[in-house]
Amino acid sequence: MKIFKSIEEAKNIINPVVTTGSFDGVHIGHKTILNRLRMLAEKYNGESVLITFDPHPRKVLYPDTAGKDLKLINSKEEKLDLLEKAGLDNVIIVEFTKEFSKITSEQFVRDLLHGILNAKVVVAGFNHHFGFNKEGDYKQLWDWQGKYHFEAEEIPEQEVYHETVSSTKIRQAISDGYIQRANAYLDHYYIIKGKPENYLIEDTHNLPSLLKIPLTEECKILPSPGIYAVSIESGLVNSKGMAIIHGRPENTSEVLVNIFEEINLNSGNKITVSFHKKIHGAISFSDIRAVSKINLAIEEISDLIY
Repeated sequence: MKIFKSIEEAKNIINPVVTTGSFDGVHIGHKTILNRLRMLAEKYNGESVLITFDPHPRKVLYPDTAGKDLKLINSKEEKLDLLEKAGLDNVIIVEFTKEFSKITSEQFVRDLLHGILNAKVVVAGFNHHFGFNKEGDYKQLWDWQGKYHFEAEEIPEQEVYHETVSSTKIRQAISDGYIQRANAYLDHYYIIKGKPENYLIEDTHNLPSLLKIPLTEECKILPSPGIYAVSIESGLVNSKGMAIIHGRPENTSEVLVNIFEEINLNSGNKITVSFHKKIHGAISFSDIRAVSKINLAIEEISDLIY
């Protein structure tokens, strides 16, 4: 997958099949769009393209309100990894500024999608809006097909468990600790990626060895406090493990993990922690019962098949 830092950098993409959006979570609805992009790119001997934005538009437009409290399912690095696994050819990361936010929907289509990229097809997700004040929608794209020489296509909404999938619902499920529900919406495991560090705690209760995974982005959402069954990936090596979220998620900047099998961590490489299931609620390390709760959780996780 090629990564571009501006639309101008990507002007030589052949027969672009384009969609736009944040794609936080790269969930099952996003994957439906990406699969359709890939099919259309094959049809027109072209390449699939996602135009996304950094920072998130809400951080720029509402820095003191909605943007201040914004939580995202993925860090930028996690999202790029998931997009590549989904088979995307190109991602264009546009710097989102207040000036950029004033571009009208027609300016965006005329000057960028048509003028620079020369898009062959523009694909929009259900109820997708774009441009200044979110004035642009699929109806406009449909009306502009002849004028700007592209085909427009809309992808219908996706449902899991008879519920419409959205990044907002996934964030809520993660925040509430309903990891299995969030994973179903995502169509993959909720992940945390980071570089592990030794975690030292004044311990008289013989706690198992724990590694700390510091979060690299403050807006990364975390599950509710508790103990979780996870798998840990480092290069080509995978292991079962346990993750502990302690403290209030909005004040927590790290995740603790215990890896069941031996993994070489000496290289300083990042690991990927995939969350499977919540095993136990919040614990306190100052509680003498913490070690027994953790040991019971380790036994339960060891018996799980995943």
